[in-house]
Amino acid sequence: MYNTDMPTRAELPTTRQLVRSTLIAFGAAAVLLVTVILPAEYGVDPTGAGRVLGLTQMGEIKQQLAEEAAADEAGSVAAAGPASLAPAEEITLSESAMETDPPASEQPATAWRDEVVLTLAPGEAAEIKLVMKVGETATYDWRVDQGHVNSDLHGDGTAGESTSYRKGRTEASNTGELTAAFDGSHGWFWRNRSDVPATMTLRTKGAYSEMKRVV
Repeated sequence: MYNTDMPTRAELPTTRQLVRSTLIAFGAAAVLLVTVILPAEYGVDPTGAGRVLGLTQMGEIKQQLAEEAAADEAGSVAAAGPASLAPAEEITLSESAMETDPPASEQPATAWRDEVVLTLAPGEAAEIKLVMKVGETATYDWRVDQGHVNSDLHGDGTAGESTSYRKGRTEASNTGELTAAFDGSHGWFWRNRSDVPATMTLRTKGAYSEMKRVV
């Protein structure tokens, strides 16, 4: 049976060599931290290398989306309180729609069920949710007349669940379908990131029981 030979004392690295290797590794880690990690994760670019490599923009997007998510969470918590039940905080079908519109099954396939128009000042945010059951699907279209917004399409469940369906940055419009992952409120959080007021129009149709404004 052959046993691996143990290295001799002469073959072992010296203390000086170990210290030198440690310092080199530390220096390399510091360079990566300053030039790659800080710009890509936090948008902090003390050397300018991150912006050249396109990493600073990535970090700025992550920070903005994190701010949107934090604002959204704060808005959702506020919405759970009594204030969310005030009539001014909810958007429902207009009286004319309830009285004159035929049932959804009799409407043309292109007819929208609800339409909401909001004007957001620079930096202002808004959030609108649809009350849906798991598996229900709604079609939507939103757009702004000028400027652009950051958006987060997400859901909050009645049992404490939460999910994000999509996030967008500096968008002027988006169209698609939203399928509820669980029972609860599902919808959009927008923040006007341009320097001009943006008038937003949201149109929806499909399977949901209520539309309400949270923020």
